[in-house]
Amino acid sequence: MDFHRNNLDKATSPYLQQHKDNPIHWQEWNTQVLDYARAHKKNILVSIGYATCHWCHVMAHEAFSDPDVAEFLNEYFVSIKVDREQRPDIDKYFMGFISRTTGQAGWPLNVFLNPETNPIVAMTYVPLHPNYGLPGFLQVLQLVSEKREGLKYEEVEESIEPVAEEKLLEIITDNFDKDYGGFGNAPKFPPYNTLLFLMSYSEKTDGIITKTLDAMAQKGLHDHLQGGFYRYCVDQEWKIPHFEKMLYDQAMLLWLYSTAARVWEKYGPVVDKLLKCMEETFKRDGMYVSAHDADTNHVEGDTYLWSISELKKILSPDEYLQFSKVYLLSENFDGKIHLIRKSDSVIPGIEEKLLKARKLRAQPFVDRKIVTSWNALLGIGLIHAWRCTARMDLLKKAEDLFVSLIKKQYVKGKLCHSYLEKVQKQEFLEDYAAMLLFATYIHEETGKYQEIMEKLAITLESFHQGIWIESSNPDFKQVKAGTFDHPTPSSVSLAELGLLRCKILLQKEYSSLEYGAPLAQDFHNYSALVSSGGWHIIHSPVKLDWLKLPINTLQVRSPKIQDCYGRKCLEFGTEGELYTHLGSIKRKLYK
Repeated sequence: MDFHRNNLDKATSPYLQQHKDNPIHWQEWNTQVLDYARAHKKNILVSIGYATCHWCHVMAHEAFSDPDVAEFLNEYFVSIKVDREQRPDIDKYFMGFISRTTGQAGWPLNVFLNPETNPIVAMTYVPLHPNYGLPGFLQVLQLVSEKREGLKYEEVEESIEPVAEEKLLEIITDNFDKDYGGFGNAPKFPPYNTLLFLMSYSEKTDGIITKTLDAMAQKGLHDHLQGGFYRYCVDQEWKIPHFEKMLYDQAMLLWLYSTAARVWEKYGPVVDKLLKCMEETFKRDGMYVSAHDADTNHVEGDTYLWSISELKKILSPDEYLQFSKVYLLSENFDGKIHLIRKSDSVIPGIEEKLLKARKLRAQPFVDRKIVTSWNALLGIGLIHAWRCTARMDLLKKAEDLFVSLIKKQYVKGKLCHSYLEKVQKQEFLEDYAAMLLFATYIHEETGKYQEIMEKLAITLESFHQGIWIESSNPDFKQVKAGTFDHPTPSSVSLAELGLLRCKILLQKEYSSLEYGAPLAQDFHNYSALVSSGGWHIIHSPVKLDWLKLPINTLQVRSPKIQDCYGRKCLEFGTEGELYTHLGSIKRKLYK
């Protein structure tokens, strides 16, 4: 390797490619680069981000493009760029370090290491020149360049904090934002883990669920024209989004809204638009890309915003009048309008006309990287969409996606993390956990793929070595897996649910899980509810109609016709008797 040049032109990561023209001699993370730093007694800058990160772009165009910064870094440091989506192990370890040492976290994450790779100090965005109460980046480099004493940082093992079931709902209810939906103040992330957990208690929590689902669907988090959801809102009222679109959010929200649509039909159009968004903007070669950028031409949200004059030019006077009755047309984003609904009225022709005009604009950058775990979650979302719509094409899409992931990402018994031009060979708990969970859904629907499901379960369990580990890749430390279900389900929670469902489907013994911290571990709590008998485990010789079953149902192929609930089983002579029994439960829960 030539360490006196920027080597990111060889990288497959779109994020790393975004920095290939920086004057800094960036390298990818590997043992050869680390050995070079150690041999030359140079400190290391590890800069972590991802391709659709707004502040990563800002730092790329400011500090990382500055010739004086580059000259200093190239002389005194070894500089390494890491895509957090390709290396969640490196990201998680250093994210833990910055959280413990500064009390804050985010991306870009810039960590300085000594030549022995022990962290010295970490920080997020740093301006080129002193600003925002922060020193300039060159000043930071000068301060750190002479330090050689790294901190002996050890990861804190995350664990499940047991909570009584009745206490869970009380704490969640107390934290509910009664005015605007969701939980807490700003920023507001879509709380899909908590809402999925609450769906099994909908007779007690329907107000929490529907107010939050309505707010997310009607206000600024939702792309009303093309479907899909942005990453989060910066305000408490869900009006001003951060405009990234991440695959994992679409996947989990498809799961959530599809489940809700089986109870409240009004969420069916949200599901339809999510599916439209997936097919039109995320699908590539049978799988789904990672993300769409927040920025267009370095302006956040520029593709999605409107001026009054634009709207009046595109729409006829009558169309504009209709549109103004459905959408709030106040300038809420630096003199432009971000669309927020004030009515449920349907105006598809007008919306399609605006979308057609929007497509003629410059579009956000698309990170085309295929991440295994996120695609698996999207596959589960497709299965839930099939269950609420009875559209067989959706079940076929899910099965085709599963087959594509196994064919392209499951290489010689190893599940690869990502793909772009070539597969990324590192193995992670999150991929095995999400793929096992996806396999259980595919098996539940089709009765096929049992052998693959069992192989995934065996490998998954090898990540539990007294504690769950995220990875043990040879070029980095063994990283402990987290249990924090926000914004996405943790690797541990995915593993728990995947293994639990696998055992139920194969009619093996399983243990109950204790409930964990509300709002922080609610995907784990979803698993705990299933394991403690809070779901209907339906046994029958044939697959039953999902629309006739409660949403908290898992189907097992068995000679008998049974409903096992609360760890007790009721047996029925015919499917009709079972449907009558379950129908009374549905009426009670969802009246």
